[in-house]
Amino acid sequence: MSSEQNVPKTDKPFVPAESQLKELTVRALAVGIVLAVILGGANAYLGMKAGLTVAATFPAAVVAMAVLRLFKGTILEENITRTTASVGEALVAGAIFTIPAFVLVEFEDGSRLWDTLWTPNHLFVGAAIMLIGGLIGVLFITLLRRTMVEEASLPFPESIAAAEIVKAGQGGATGAGFLFGGMGVAAFLEIFKNSKGIPFITDSVSKFFQFAPSKVKLLGTTKECSGGMLVQTPSASPLLVSVGYIVGYRISAVLFSGALLGHLLFVPLAVFLSPELSNLLGDGNSWIDISREVWSKEIRPFAVGTMIVAAFYTLFNLRHSLVEGMGKAIKDLKQIAGHIGPVSRLEVDLSFKKVVIAIAILAVPQYLLYQYFSGSVWGALLLTIVLLIVGFLFSAVAGYLVGLIGSSNNPISGLTLSTLLISAILMVAIGVVGPKGIAAVLGVAGVICCAAGIAGDMTQDLKVGHILGGTPWKMELGEIIGVAIAALVLMPFIAVLDKVYVIGSESLPAPQAGLMALMAKGIVGGEMAWPLVIAGVVFAIGLILIKAPSPMLIAVGMYLPFYSTSAIFVGGIIKLIVDKMVEKRQFNEEEKKKADNTGVLLASGFIAGESLMAVIIAFVVLGLDVSKSSFTLEQLAVFQTPWLGLLIFALLFYMLIYLPLNQARRNK
Repeated sequence: MSSEQNVPKTDKPFVPAESQLKELTVRALAVGIVLAVILGGANAYLGMKAGLTVAATFPAAVVAMAVLRLFKGTILEENITRTTASVGEALVAGAIFTIPAFVLVEFEDGSRLWDTLWTPNHLFVGAAIMLIGGLIGVLFITLLRRTMVEEASLPFPESIAAAEIVKAGQGGATGAGFLFGGMGVAAFLEIFKNSKGIPFITDSVSKFFQFAPSKVKLLGTTKECSGGMLVQTPSASPLLVSVGYIVGYRISAVLFSGALLGHLLFVPLAVFLSPELSNLLGDGNSWIDISREVWSKEIRPFAVGTMIVAAFYTLFNLRHSLVEGMGKAIKDLKQIAGHIGPVSRLEVDLSFKKVVIAIAILAVPQYLLYQYFSGSVWGALLLTIVLLIVGFLFSAVAGYLVGLIGSSNNPISGLTLSTLLISAILMVAIGVVGPKGIAAVLGVAGVICCAAGIAGDMTQDLKVGHILGGTPWKMELGEIIGVAIAALVLMPFIAVLDKVYVIGSESLPAPQAGLMALMAKGIVGGEMAWPLVIAGVVFAIGLILIKAPSPMLIAVGMYLPFYSTSAIFVGGIIKLIVDKMVEKRQFNEEEKKKADNTGVLLASGFIAGESLMAVIIAFVVLGLDVSKSSFTLEQLAVFQTPWLGLLIFALLFYMLIYLPLNQARRNK
């Protein structure tokens, strides 16, 4: 076991070091693993639908308290359950940014790198990417725990908030009723909204408003332009509205500004300036179909160009933190092995020597995975060596940034894009190009993305445990077990979502995976719509010059469907209303915190309920194979009415405004 450093201890643990409370028990691990799979499956759907994921630490903490209370579990058992449970969300966040890219890479002849994720071979490879990446992330952060977690200058905003929720729960009130109530409401509604369920409720309504013909004269030649504007209503989705509620008005407004630019400016402009598109009308094609195709094939590559610059701009803004994080990581590696002597329970990590051996052993399956993709012995060896170094540094960076800005803001997409570019350049340099080179690059990016996701989540979890008085080595072991099982189980969730809802469609746009697919194919495969991408790059530079709040969010807003981003914006408006009412009623700090916690728990329940029901419906559809029957539930769509969607919005406004404010008032 590693031992104590001379680091100033600023936190007095909630549970003293000499405590003998139960901690790493079978029931704590079992509940945590089940929650990891559930929350992971929910976030897989959320991430590919909304382009954002929500940290699972808060709902995991609440559910852990509620479930273990039935078994008279201790606070340290709850801590192990929460730590293990949050692994699923972090692992799947890394996976959905990269693994879906394998089915999004399409070549000129219409073929794809992978036709579907739902084959035994692809399920195994995807699970291997998640397992190797997840374990590497755990092991690297285990080496860095002391530097990251006990660093007094790092604020750890989300860790402190989660620890306070757990402490408050010891008084008896966990808030689980709001979480489970939200889950039940959203799950029930999803049955009647989902196109594969019993679709009586219309999520969103679209209408095309055609422009009057206009004449434009260029170089003496007159052309008649028309076109129009496709307008969509926000999706009546508790999940999307709740995402906006959690991230707040400011972030949701920036995201929505991208939607306005992409859908209501660039698409109408592209259609107006291309009068020949009217020739596509007929044969089942409408202006709505044309507008959607222009957005998908022309505006999305433009948005990708913006995302590329935005990702590196985000990393550039964090350059001082990145350099400091890397420096601390390297310094800690040099010092950690030299610490010896007896230590308290709160200072014991997994054995440094065994962790290093485990990392070396993991290099073997890592090499085999890269060799499988690239078909090159030397290429796989080079990737393994370089990516072990990059993986360690990026895991350290992810952990450090979580300490600064929280897990929800961890820029793993930027780190993954950096990894993708490094590996793509290496593949081109050694002559591994074409489909094999593209697959190798995506495989590498997947491993590093999963490692960075787990590293950030684990750093946050270890800080919560540090505050509560958890034993580090037991939490680290819980993370390893959670990663191992979640990696094997969660890949089928992602594959089923692809099989039923189709990754890359409007139902599951998977924006980050689309970015990775386009970059890998463009650099290694030599195929990219460069004029559109370059235009997006120039647009991003313009946003940076005028100091736009977040070029990345604006780009994601252009990339996602309009009904999605507008629904997220509705959630942001609801949160703004709540904040204004809290301010107007002059709530004290305790009442503000109660209102915030109640709203977040309700929103988390809505997200989990809709996501999980969508996953359950997908498995039911796959199991029953209803597509081959003579009558399917989708035929009930003829009975859909858009007015029922308005009732959902009314219900969400009531629950997300009245209930938090009422709960806070009860404390007066």
